[in-house]
Amino acid sequence: MALLPAAEARAWTSPLMESLNRDARKLLPRSLRRLLAEREAQIVEEIRHFPPAVSQALAADLSAGTITPETQAACEAEAAVVVDLIKKQRLSEGLVRLGGLLRIPADVSDPVLAVGPEGYPPGVTREYYAFIEGYLAKIPVVLDDPAALKLERKALPAYWQTLLDRSRAQSATIRTEMVRDGRLVSHQSIDYRSPVYAVASLSYSRAVNAIAATWIAVWREAHGDTTRLPKPREVVPRDGPPLAFLLHLPEEPRP
Repeated sequence: MALLPAAEARAWTSPLMESLNRDARKLLPRSLRRLLAEREAQIVEEIRHFPPAVSQALAADLSAGTITPETQAACEAEAAVVVDLIKKQRLSEGLVRLGGLLRIPADVSDPVLAVGPEGYPPGVTREYYAFIEGYLAKIPVVLDDPAALKLERKALPAYWQTLLDRSRAQSATIRTEMVRDGRLVSHQSIDYRSPVYAVASLSYSRAVNAIAATWIAVWREAHGDTTRLPKPREVVPRDGPPLAFLLHLPEEPRP
């Protein structure tokens, strides 16, 4: 199949964003998990309408590899609005805005957005996201940084930058593996043995962790209840160290 011009996806697809939303909730304190789940439809809509100016500034920074102080300030301002709403007892509105903050940690965790100004050949991002959607049920969600769930809100910008650095380090693998001899590799020909699977798995878990860490940090500053955090289940691979996997709670099934 020869490379042909095509409209490229510029971030996680809608089905993947909805899955990230559900999986990230599994890391939250029970009360916050329930409150966000009750407002899922409103939050999905809020994510779609995240302030364009902030989204555009963040996209430019992701391409450049560094989140500028101006963009950090804009993102922090969005978080500050959430804290203010919740402290003023405008809980439902604040929770929906809190859910909408998902856009920031999700984007900095996406290697496609961190590829740089050169971008990818046409079709690569479409096939990459199609692969993740098709393999999502087989991707284990790993709790790779438990300490991130204890961050204060003021530490979030530096944390987001470390996520962007990790995303940027993986972005070249997508290009290398999904274009062979000048031809686009179909997502249907990729499986779990491919480096693309490794990138997809790591970046998806990174996004889930980052979303939960961001939500908890903002919720904590608003004096929300942070007790009754779920305990991850440890899985010990053969000849390897234990890995902590998120619990897939019955009320939060994956599609």
